[in-house]
Amino acid sequence: MKPWLALGAGTLLASTLLAGCGGDSNNNDGGANPPVAEPTPSSVKLSFLGRHSSGQFDQSAAEIPAYHAGSQRLFVVNANKGALDILSLADPANPTLEDTLLTGDISAGSEVNSVAVQGDLVAVAVQAGSKTDTGFLALYDANTLERISFVGVGALPDMVAFTPDGHYVLTANEGEPGDDYSMDPEGSISVIDIRDPASPVEARATFTAFNSQKADLKAAGVRIYGPNASVAEDLEPEYIAVSADSTTAWVTLQENNALAKLDIASATVTDILPLGEKDLGQDGNGIDASDRDDAINIRTYPGVVGLYQPDSIHAYSAGGSTYLVTANEGDARAWGEDNDAYWGTEGSGCAGDASQGFVEEFRVKHLVNAKGFDRRCGDDLPPQLRELAAGALLNPDTFGYCGATAGDPGNCREDEVLGRLNITWTEGYRKDGNGNPVLFTADGVEDNLNGDRLMYDKLYAYGARSFSIWSEDGELVFDSGDAIEQFLASDECKLGTQRTIPCQDYFNSGHDEGDDFDSRSDAKGPEPEGLTLGHLGDKTFLFLGLERMGGVLVYDVTDPAAPVRVDYLNTRDDWTTEDPGTVLASVGDLGPEGLVFIPAKDAPGGTALLVVGNEVSGTTAVYQVESLFD
Repeated sequence: MKPWLALGAGTLLASTLLAGCGGDSNNNDGGANPPVAEPTPSSVKLSFLGRHSSGQFDQSAAEIPAYHAGSQRLFVVNANKGALDILSLADPANPTLEDTLLTGDISAGSEVNSVAVQGDLVAVAVQAGSKTDTGFLALYDANTLERISFVGVGALPDMVAFTPDGHYVLTANEGEPGDDYSMDPEGSISVIDIRDPASPVEARATFTAFNSQKADLKAAGVRIYGPNASVAEDLEPEYIAVSADSTTAWVTLQENNALAKLDIASATVTDILPLGEKDLGQDGNGIDASDRDDAINIRTYPGVVGLYQPDSIHAYSAGGSTYLVTANEGDARAWGEDNDAYWGTEGSGCAGDASQGFVEEFRVKHLVNAKGFDRRCGDDLPPQLRELAAGALLNPDTFGYCGATAGDPGNCREDEVLGRLNITWTEGYRKDGNGNPVLFTADGVEDNLNGDRLMYDKLYAYGARSFSIWSEDGELVFDSGDAIEQFLASDECKLGTQRTIPCQDYFNSGHDEGDDFDSRSDAKGPEPEGLTLGHLGDKTFLFLGLERMGGVLVYDVTDPAAPVRVDYLNTRDDWTTEDPGTVLASVGDLGPEGLVFIPAKDAPGGTALLVVGNEVSGTTAVYQVESLFD
């Protein structure tokens, strides 16, 4: 009989509360020797300790880590295997592979997407062999590695999280469509009661109650735009944050640029909170928009906005209130992009098959070329865009600063200006009161009878190249603006384990190539994606992973309205090898995905640690978090 079955749910809960997130180091001495309060540092500094390498390059062989203090083990999602790697962290400088958990006996062809640890339980999100089928939540014993139970959840569970009280596990069921969009499952959030871990009970929070509110949600700024999709089909839950009192969860709807607010006890989505747009024409919100100018050029662009579209989210308390911190990565829908039938050919009159996919990303230079869309036929012209019009124009009242006139984009579409920037064609063009496009002639005259051009009043880019802090009702409290790119362009920023390589030399580099200066400026820049929080004394620190440029930024976010950057460590040491995969053993860490903070009381050696899963280098890196005192 398992210990938790013998002890009962009440004892399990007490143990979980004492253990905290992934630990079992409790102090149960009746209060005779109360724990000593942890001193509050003035700042922190990261230093590299060690790593485990899977030996697999650019195969997502190390993604999401979680930690169990009792066994000093790391549980790391290895998407290349579709499994969970188990590493010993007894020696943090030398993590070693102990075992691998496979889930094929739950569902043939299944894959592990996410993992979380609390107390002695390991919760695993399991995607079915076909991602559009029902997924699973599986529970394991962190000490014996035996599976305790599993239960069905929604399609494509992509993230898993415990509630602090240990009563529930939540999964964000993304419900992505099939590649040809013939099947688009509803997104959902599963609330699994685990007070008896051997018999978990799932309640599913759906979005069907919002189907009748589609027009209102779109008007409020929620992106609902999949082909023929209902609200419930279009919303795609990505990542979960839970309040300290275990009553409320917030779930990022990344593609939809919104948050879902969840009442946990009733498994009910109570609200959908649109996140709005970031004005990239405003001072302090500049971006480097070109990968072809061979220069660092961070500037503002009136008429261009960034969609926050956060991936990771965490909740924390400050001043008696709950705040949400997000990594604003950005994400485009791109289904059927490898299907020739979707794109069509020039000989077919650009009649691609719109039922075979949906791709929303397009470069500005191709969108507003005076020759129209058909010059991209058979290449990257989405048939849904071609159904709308034969070409597009820029509103000269907005884009006159880069030379746009009524029928000519001027210099706006040049590579050195906005031409290379990837934007979504689905938003920003002028519409009538019924939501239909207002058409213009090629020379910029409004004419719904004879016109065949869209008029873009605004351009929407992916991601905000920042992190943000929000209130529990989705009100923006703080955004880092262009501070991340400005820092990466500064003399202060250094790369490498020894912090000796100027960041400027590899500004906005990709994560899978060498000497790749400026290559991501046209996309999402440094691409903040993963984050975690660490509490040291009375302070809260944010650890933010940059997917493309790489490395981890550290901020003191104790005051949600005024975060302060305190450190940056990027342990990629080889930036010049053309193919980093050929020097995988020495190149360092590329493509941080998931992060976990391990407090000193739970860490081997008694010093706080940060563990990062790096999907491109396939490495699990361990950093020491040193507390600094004035």
